[in-house]
Amino acid sequence: MKFDRESKVYTVVFTLIITFVFVFVLSWLNTVTSSMVKKNQEIFKIKAVLNAMEIGYTTNDEAISKFKDTVTTEKKDGYELFKANVNGKEVYAIVFNGSGLWGNISGVLAVNSDVSEIVGIDFISQSETPGLGGRIEESWFKNQFRGEKVVNNGIIVSTTKAPDSKEDGVVDAITGATLTSKSIEKIIQTYIPILKKLLGVN
Repeated sequence: MKFDRESKVYTVVFTLIITFVFVFVLSWLNTVTSSMVKKNQEIFKIKAVLNAMEIGYTTNDEAISKFKDTVTTEKKDGYELFKANVNGKEVYAIVFNGSGLWGNISGVLAVNSDVSEIVGIDFISQSETPGLGGRIEESWFKNQFRGEKVVNNGIIVSTTKAPDSKEDGVVDAITGATLTSKSIEKIIQTYIPILKKLLGVN
């Protein structure tokens, strides 16, 4: 039987077929891209954990392998707690989330076993201003936290030049990005007590 292309039936059937095809294609693309996005997000988190803990890697595959081989993960009180032995010392890390100037800042904070020292910090995602608050991802900013003593349950991110000491719990803020810098200070002050509670440290 031949359809009359001018008939309403033909128009309805043709429209339904085209709609079905488009819906199917969009659904398939959504499934594929969602899977890729989740995989990339997981890799970003794995790399941030390794970076904060000072565990080196060169490729994504090596990062995944090292994470599986050296890092243990424990769910505790609703938090994901990471543990690794790095150069003979126990290191713990936690994923953090906090408010920046323009949106959420997520990353990983790593500490020593008694939460008296910052081992490292790295970021998973942020939406701060490029060239200003976005500079929190620069190595110089992150590296100054390494080995810094925790004072009064946190680290001060100072808008004046911080002393060249790892004992005072003070690091330099980013010039022109005071609010973002202070956001990092607040995030650390929020998560240090959480880490102490999770690890049973007074």
